[in-house]
Amino acid sequence: MLLLADENVPVMSVEYLRARSLDVMHIAEVAPGASDVEVLAIAEEKRRVVITFDRDFGELIYQQQLRCSHGIILVRIVPLTPVEPGEILSKILSSGVAFEGRFTVVERDHIRQRPIPSA
Repeated sequence: MLLLADENVPVMSVEYLRARSLDVMHIAEVAPGASDVEVLAIAEEKRRVVITFDRDFGELIYQQQLRCSHGIILVRIVPLTPVEPGEILSKILSSGVAFEGRFTVVERDHIRQRPIPSA
């Protein structure tokens, strides 16, 4: 699975995921300061699932109906350490849960998924 971490995802979490052989592009490395709309466009172009802490992505997908066919993972925790989101995501990503075409909300003790509308 190809992933695109939003700028609000800690660098240490991105490095943690990469150390586990996950293909993670960090938006801060390729398009620093990119707007949420630009992040979605890059994710669509590169065929990547977005990882973010930003709830605005739900509005962009469901209300403004912007395209993000590969999926979004919204992390809804206040991290205790900069690597904790990476640890949580690593477990979920290796669990076999499908993220393609879904808006996934990740909390410490569970996840919720909802289909992303097709454009």
